Amino acid sequence: MNIQTVSYLKANANNLSLDDPLHVTQNGKEVYVVQDSQAYYEQQETIALLKLINLSERSLNQKGELSLDEAFDV
Repeated sequence: MNIQTVSYLKANANNLSLDDPLHVTQNGKEVYVVQDSQAYYEQQETIALLKLINLSERSLNQKGELSLDEAFDV
């Protein structure tokens, strides 16, 4: 895990390598995580997919299973 201070981030912002997320601390506490934009968007897509799975599981538990015809009824 790459941990640096806010001062380090300010001084090296133009030269950061974000192969791994950079955990930024201030006064000894982690306050930011800086990561590559591609990794951020992949993370957001993963979260969205997990939310869809969760909603599907809740719907299944509340309404029961659907037949194939019901599932693909447009």
